[in-house]
Amino acid sequence: MIREYLIDGTPIACWVNDGGFAEGRKGIVFVPGSGGDHTLWENQYRALQGEFNVAAVNLPGHGLSGGAGERDVMRYVTWVKKTIGALGLRGPVLVGHSLGAAISLNFAIHEGAMLSAIVPVGGGVKMPVNPAILEKIRSDLPAVIAMVVKFAVSKPNRDLVGTWLQEGLEKGNPDILYGDLFACDRMDITSEVAKIAIPTLVVCGDDDKMTPPDLSRFIAGAVPGAKLALIEGAGHYVMREKPEAFNRVLAEFVRGLP
Repeated sequence: MIREYLIDGTPIACWVNDGGFAEGRKGIVFVPGSGGDHTLWENQYRALQGEFNVAAVNLPGHGLSGGAGERDVMRYVTWVKKTIGALGLRGPVLVGHSLGAAISLNFAIHEGAMLSAIVPVGGGVKMPVNPAILEKIRSDLPAVIAMVVKFAVSKPNRDLVGTWLQEGLEKGNPDILYGDLFACDRMDITSEVAKIAIPTLVVCGDDDKMTPPDLSRFIAGAVPGAKLALIEGAGHYVMREKPEAFNRVLAEFVRGLP
């Protein structure tokens, strides 16, 4: 179900367990990627809510949340930190996709004590954005969307996921999308990622052309004790393209945490 939390005067909408959170369960907080909303994770929260306390966040200016977006990853970290506080979840696992992966990594570097673990999905310590995409977002959004769908979804999965992705991007705000991608483009935590001191599972589709697997391999090699899961036959939207495999890997990781 959707619940709204007032954070610094801004309504932030989150999907949370039907019936609310249960005492004694581990918590998982999902954060979407650029221009996305909580529905990115619907195959996860519906499948996992029976075992875990689950929340899927709409960042400010995204989905059902109010406010405007940001152009800096650390500013989004602050929003997610405050949202976790409002949710009342202690030590959740923070799962983030693309921009959300950048948020999870930066959160772990600076506020890791608030979390039990992170799961960056389709991320990198640097996430440069194709200049043609940034340039055309405001002038030719349909061309940008077509480009994203082509490169972000593995070809065999486009009939399944491509229409969903296209419709979601068409409903979004181009200025918000621009700001999100700008935030990714300017980020570089190469020299800081080894500071992460909490359990980390790095996930990537083995056919991800937006954030290729080598970016995830680098994170897994740099973070002490990190695990790497490459999911076969999936592109950038691995949680939508191969939901059962993704859920299995995620659930096993969370179950194994102290």
